[in-house]
Amino acid sequence: MAPVLTSPLVSTQWLADHLGADELVVLDASVHTAGTGFQTAWHSGQDAHEQRGHVPGARFADLIDAFSTPDAPVPFTRPGAERFEAAAGQLGVTNTSTVVVYDDGDGEWSARLWWIFRSFGFDSVAVLDGGFTKWRDEGRPVRVGALNTPPAATRPDTGAFLAGEERALWADHDRVTRAVSGEEPASLVFAAPWSALGNDHPPIVPGSTPITADTLLDPETNTFLRGAELERAFAEVIGADEIVTYCGVGSAACVDALALTVLGHDRVKVYDGSLADWWRHDDRALTS
Repeated sequence: MAPVLTSPLVSTQWLADHLGADELVVLDASVHTAGTGFQTAWHSGQDAHEQRGHVPGARFADLIDAFSTPDAPVPFTRPGAERFEAAAGQLGVTNTSTVVVYDDGDGEWSARLWWIFRSFGFDSVAVLDGGFTKWRDEGRPVRVGALNTPPAATRPDTGAFLAGEERALWADHDRVTRAVSGEEPASLVFAAPWSALGNDHPPIVPGSTPITADTLLDPETNTFLRGAELERAFAEVIGADEIVTYCGVGSAACVDALALTVLGHDRVKVYDGSLADWWRHDDRALTS
């Protein structure tokens, strides 16, 4: 029987207690970033997963390719249902699995994959609070090398993974434009650290409230703030009927979306493509 989740976040102790349990799938969603603004480049974290180590039994989830739409106009555009099913199934996920996702950074990529799973109706998924950083710093076991045994769902004795109907957890350019104009109100939350934008860039979305993802984490433990501290971080927007989070490409935005979910806000959307998409419609961006 798969472990039961009671929160969008699980602790390192919870994972240690359940590691090796039937139908538990642990996924490393690490992506490494270089550069800022329009010069940003993204690199797979798979080499680090294999060479520097990972949680024992964890499988590497490729957010750059497998869990995105590579030929889309902007990076990290979410996958369609068939692509998502294929990517998840190849990693051993079934419809009765419990999935725990982590990354080796500040949680933006694990939060992104968590949001993708939830958007296709899969709720038995959580993010490892503190990620691989906390796991490693606590001296917990680390495995080096690639996974040698095939994931369960790729074997012929297991069923295929089927995505549910896509939920309305994403915003697009038109939705954000309606929020800016006031036609369809929503609080717009900018989640990217300012340093990620570089020094010369077009404006962010008008009317946004900056609540950057890094301010939602305890710098000593890399874990999410809780309770009153987290509520204070979102004090300017928490009363809104709907909140749309965004960043550069839609990764840090998922950290804010995860934190809002922890607080119980159930009307949150992530602007897929985020500024990479918004700037496509901005003449100043197109000539940069």
